[in-house]
Amino acid sequence: MSLFGLFERRSVENPVVPLTSTSLLQLLGGEPGRAGVAVTEASSLQMPAVWRAVAVIANVSAALPLHVYAAGTKDRATVELLEDPHPELTRFELWRLVYVHKLLWGNAYLQKIRNGGGQVVQLWPVRPDRVRVEREPPTPENPGGKAYWVTDDHGVVRRLTSREILHLPALGYDGVTGCSPIRAAAEGIGLGLAAEKAAAKLYGSGNMISGVLQSEQRLTKEQADQLKAGWKAKLSGYESAGDIAVLDSGASFHPVTMPYKDSQFLESRQFQNVEVAKMFGVPLFLLMETQKSTSWGTGLEQQAQGFVTWDLAPTWLTPTEQRVTKELLPKSKYAKYQLGGLLRGDSSARATFYRAMRDSGAYSANDIRDLEDLTPIEGPEGDMRLQPMYMAPLGSDPLAAQGAPAAATDDSDDRAARAARHLAAAHRLLQSDHPEEGGDDDPQQ
Repeated sequence: MSLFGLFERRSVENPVVPLTSTSLLQLLGGEPGRAGVAVTEASSLQMPAVWRAVAVIANVSAALPLHVYAAGTKDRATVELLEDPHPELTRFELWRLVYVHKLLWGNAYLQKIRNGGGQVVQLWPVRPDRVRVEREPPTPENPGGKAYWVTDDHGVVRRLTSREILHLPALGYDGVTGCSPIRAAAEGIGLGLAAEKAAAKLYGSGNMISGVLQSEQRLTKEQADQLKAGWKAKLSGYESAGDIAVLDSGASFHPVTMPYKDSQFLESRQFQNVEVAKMFGVPLFLLMETQKSTSWGTGLEQQAQGFVTWDLAPTWLTPTEQRVTKELLPKSKYAKYQLGGLLRGDSSARATFYRAMRDSGAYSANDIRDLEDLTPIEGPEGDMRLQPMYMAPLGSDPLAAQGAPAAATDDSDDRAARAARHLAAAHRLLQSDHPEEGGDDDPQQ
């Protein structure tokens, strides 16, 4: 059984959880950065841009089909472990949690649960903040040389190896663990969180007033309330738009502008969204920022395909494919994500592409239906490929069953028909054991 929980919290009251410097720092909220805000993997999700970037990558990656194929082929195989990897979590929920861990901590860890025969039958996620990875000299029991020191639910630190732990590291520099994007961009994220806190404090303190009514006379509270009520009664509502106010008793109105205008407050908050997009490789339009949405291609479709090609696939999907293939599958199989749905164009572009591939004999009807997530056509017709000229089964001779073509004497015959007759005659001559010179099949006649 699994030694580790999924969603536990550290607590001062829990004596079995060791209060190391790292855990204590996280318990207290982390070390404040230069912006005055502590940034941890959990607190970073309070910034909407970070939440959205993590959600986009984790949800899309987990929703993609992870197929298994026989080595060197495209023949699909079924692996029960990948179909149902956890007794409680669905396949989508498990892999989404794995990608969230990898996006926030730069590493994801899964405990391998084996049956009596030594086969991996379940995968249990382990929170990355409970794992410390070290490099050791390789041994026959641990040929990879990685040791995972993991704190279990009872506060006991256990040493595990790659036989018990599936490690999915993100981009790193030492070959042991990946770097946390949150830690690497802590100052930028902290600046964004600080800007949100400052804005909340500004609105919460009531400083966002439209203006000040000033009088040369000293007013009592009742007189001030009466002046304010009279001003609101005359100039509130859409009916008073564009109206002219008349003030007596030496009163004057002074509008108040946003105090953060000079410090480009709003612009700085938008800039932090751009910084988050750079850190995670997510196009701005996927973060609901549409002001700058033409950096790749001429439209959102091209940007979405660029995101899959340049960021999602090589940064997040390919490492998972190779790690699953290396540690969870036999040598005769490999894992591959199905990206066809993400890379599809619009319906018109797909129809043009499929027609070209069908007419050239590259795709069968079932190949196209598989890309469109449709059920295959039963029987040999669905897998039949057509050759370009005659749209006949690929490799067949469409004129083989016909008799010897007559000599082309009619000047009205087009060149294509005459060329076809000559090719068919030449094909029969090559297949004959004793061709007779000057026979009816001689194309020179």
